[in-house]
Amino acid sequence: QVQLVESGGGLVQAGGSLRLSCAASRRTFGSYDMGWFRQTPGKEREFVATIDYTGGRRHYTDSVKDRSTISRDNAKNTLYLEMNSLKPEDTAVYYCAAKGPGGSVYNPTDYDYWGQGTQVTVSS
Repeated sequence: QVQLVESGGGLVQAGGSLRLSCAASRRTFGSYDMGWFRQTPGKEREFVATIDYTGGRRHYTDSVKDRSTISRDNAKNTLYLEMNSLKPEDTAVYYCAAKGPGGSVYNPTDYDYWGQGTQVTVSS
């Protein structure tokens, strides 16, 4: 069992920046691929970014890839998502998730553990 706790969300003006963090409870954090997803009311959970367990491979959804960076510190059992040039359409609850071997990094149903989410609101 891995417990994930997100932090760093909040209210920010358009054009601003945020750094989300996700703290994991287990030292085995370093064996999981990690992802960030987001969700707005009435919509499905949407893939945002992923990083493999080594930190060497990263993928982003097109809408954030030029202004976001996903990273991890396995020594601190922590995942990060830095987002710049924020837009009102980035408003959502952001979730971090951990995935074991197999499955697709883009598919939320292939992730094994989820945090409770952190709200990001971007005002225009």
